[in-house]
Amino acid sequence: MGERIPVDEHARFVRSLLSGLGARPTEPVPVAAALDRITASPVESPIDLPPFRNSQMDGFAVRAADIADVPVELPIAGEVAAGPGVPQPLAPGTAVRIMTGAPLPDGADAVVPVEDTETGAPGNDTVHVGGAAGAVRILRPRRAGEYVREAGSDLEAGADVLPAGLRLAPRHLAAAAASGLTELLVRERVRVAVVSTGSELVPPGAELRPGEIPDANGVALAAAVRSTGAVVVHEARVRDDVDRLRAELDAARDAGAELVLTSGGISKGAYEVVRELIEPLGGWVGSVAMQPGGPQATAAYRGMPVIGFPGNPVSAQLSFELFVAPTLRAIAGLPQARTAQLELAAPLVSVGGRRQFLRGRRAGDGRVEVVGGPGSHLVAALAASDVLIVVPEAVETLDAGAVVDTVEL
Repeated sequence: MGERIPVDEHARFVRSLLSGLGARPTEPVPVAAALDRITASPVESPIDLPPFRNSQMDGFAVRAADIADVPVELPIAGEVAAGPGVPQPLAPGTAVRIMTGAPLPDGADAVVPVEDTETGAPGNDTVHVGGAAGAVRILRPRRAGEYVREAGSDLEAGADVLPAGLRLAPRHLAAAAASGLTELLVRERVRVAVVSTGSELVPPGAELRPGEIPDANGVALAAAVRSTGAVVVHEARVRDDVDRLRAELDAARDAGAELVLTSGGISKGAYEVVRELIEPLGGWVGSVAMQPGGPQATAAYRGMPVIGFPGNPVSAQLSFELFVAPTLRAIAGLPQARTAQLELAAPLVSVGGRRQFLRGRRAGDGRVEVVGGPGSHLVAALAASDVLIVVPEAVETLDAGAVVDTVEL
């Protein structure tokens, strides 16, 4: 196992091991399924946006020259609703009732909002819409182009509606759909396998026999992978059996995994199946100068990087966040975890020689307080936390009010 290696050194090695994942191939996906994906190339709109001249308001389509002097009364020549079809051209000296989004008749160059009109001629309280009968009184003049959406005024056909390298949000999908696109070419997501090891593990919800515990790591690591923009292609829970572990890694590769994350099986005792499998293959199993999460492992199995985390749930989750999540977020175009310097609400004691990652919670006064202890099994304390408090290796005590680095969970 050797002496403990520095945290930053191990982080650099893991980053180099995962460097081959960065050059992503592309794949087409339906627009409706493209949320949070990254565009592989610029996306052109095949149509004008909007695709035809249409009304911005409910009101009356007119010729601006006919309403230069107001009030003026125009006969209503018909009605145009939003929907398929081509309206009849507008004759000079007439108006057409029009709805928002409806195509503008040829000859019309302005829309008068309904609130700037009166639908009734003197002595006639009823206006008959649909034919030449009835009239509308225009109370306010409008210039040519007012309340008219010209074809291509938002974007012309052939122009880029989305750039390359964009993380797709709902507003981007709306623009793609409005352009009539059904698919987008995006970068493939990193394909990850998650394997929990330990004969004591059972599925969450199973009846616990003496010595058994629910498998929290499988659930947590798979969720963490998805939260960083990657996809889980294989999940497994393995007893302390090297042959079974080997079979699951083979299954992960057959499922297309590019990266395998394991939890457990890397300590110094017996039944450490990950260590037993990867050390003969040239893998590294050792200790990093951090708490929690000291035991760590790295290897390559049939061309797949294997990153081994400790079996304690807090250690496994923090190890993923520190060593793997930054690379996966960068590939997926996601922002990195936010950091901040905060004042301690109370004094703390740390272990010298190791970088301590204490679970913390921001208090209402802007300071941060420690939640629970340093133990790597305190999953409830981790769940109640919103930051990690980072205590450097050379620091053993800190007073209340001391400024500490924190990483948002």
